[in-house]
Amino acid sequence: MGVYEELGVRPLINAWGTITRVGGSRMHPDVLEAMREASLSFVDMHELHSVAGESIAKLLGVPAACVTSGAAAGLAIAAAACMARSNPSKILELPDTGSMRNEALVLKSHRILYDQGLRLSGARFVEIGVTSYAAVEQIEEAITDRTAMFFYSAEAVRMRGSLALDVIARLLKPHGIPIIVDAAAELPPSSNVTAFLEAGANLVVFSGGKELRGPQSSGLILGSEHLISHCDANSFPNYGVGRSMKTDKETIVGLVKAVELFVRRDYGVIRATWDEMVDTMVAGLGGTESITIRRGFPTQAGVQPADVARAYIQTLNNTALELQAMLRDGSPSVAVGVEGTELVLNPQCLEWDEIEPLVLAVKKALSSE
Repeated sequence: MGVYEELGVRPLINAWGTITRVGGSRMHPDVLEAMREASLSFVDMHELHSVAGESIAKLLGVPAACVTSGAAAGLAIAAAACMARSNPSKILELPDTGSMRNEALVLKSHRILYDQGLRLSGARFVEIGVTSYAAVEQIEEAITDRTAMFFYSAEAVRMRGSLALDVIARLLKPHGIPIIVDAAAELPPSSNVTAFLEAGANLVVFSGGKELRGPQSSGLILGSEHLISHCDANSFPNYGVGRSMKTDKETIVGLVKAVELFVRRDYGVIRATWDEMVDTMVAGLGGTESITIRRGFPTQAGVQPADVARAYIQTLNNTALELQAMLRDGSPSVAVGVEGTELVLNPQCLEWDEIEPLVLAVKKALSSE
């Protein structure tokens, strides 16, 4: 009996993706071994945090990096850095931001559930435009002496009310207003590690537990050296808002090892494998009564990463949400996504030996509709 069975928890086949709700991703054995070795010794946590950030920045080819306890924590710490900077008294005042610039400009179409991370640090959002429209002139008009940052959600770029990051960056640069980009699940492509910074962002937040395949409770802030130094000042093990977002030595070392492995991956080979998995699922379910199945890519805003092919199933009897629930309750338990009226099978976290059981589980659920 495995550890989950001992706890009375059912393991599942993950055809949904690097979703936190189902555990993120699988860690490589080398990551687990690095974490095990890290657990055997004590270290100075300030030194480890600093050296890990330097190592990761060098591996990824960015100016500087700050390790966090996840992408949501990264948003909170990045916001704190933009407001309190490295001022010790202001760091301790947070989330009370009455004495400092505390406004975060944001396109209304870029408001997402995860932006609560910024508000945890005391930032106050100032929305620009409406969900379906925004103009550069509206950003200019919204800038005041209370403006501390601009928040940009990478998952919202396909929303009608979005604007291009480089356009916003050109406007804000003369004002000295930093841009924080939430890019938690924007890998692959691996080029996104630097793409947002190249487009003008100042701080970019990634999850460590998604495609980086590090510990689920890890994340990264990438950016300029001076702003990352402010992030470090507001982060653990220092006292401030980041203290409640502590990351252990095992997680830090595990993330460094995960990044080492990430930069060596051949995504040409990986994508070919994912494509073959999708083709196998489409072929295995082709001809099944009561469904139509196709290969495609996400078109809905907020579905990440957008360039990984998936299998899309349109059911003719039950709704996609009903079928999703049936698969989760089945044996084996299967996690899948839903986009609009279609069920979605994502190969990103699947192993080859899970494909056949997955296809059989979908057929079984369809036969019981």
